[in-house]
Amino acid sequence: MTQEPVLLADALASFDALWSPRIVTSVNDYDVRVAKVRGEHLWHTHDDTDEFFLVLDGELFLSLREPAGERTVRLAKGAVFTVPRGTEHRPYAPTGAAILLFEPTGTSSVGDRHDDVPAHVDATTGHPLST
Repeated sequence: MTQEPVLLADALASFDALWSPRIVTSVNDYDVRVAKVRGEHLWHTHDDTDEFFLVLDGELFLSLREPAGERTVRLAKGAVFTVPRGTEHRPYAPTGAAILLFEPTGTSSVGDRHDDVPAHVDATTGHPLST
């Protein structure tokens, strides 16, 4: 972790991979990650942690399977949303987006339970940022 300020625009410009988050800093036992996304992720669940999303650019959709049924949340640039632990969800961004995620260090990008991981999704706990 760097002891210098990190410009999120520079962090995002340092990589091209989609659905492959980079760790920009840590706060206590949490990672702050940025990712570029386009198309669909996969249905997955984080059993023991919430997942925080902030849209830095573009538009992100989160499909959620909740006790009351399935719904989709639209997040425009600047919007935040927290997926509660244990909620099956699928992020997607038809036209692309840049997002910031806040989750415990070691949390898998494909959750604890998930569909088959497609080739375009990086199953990772986050990659170090190399600027």
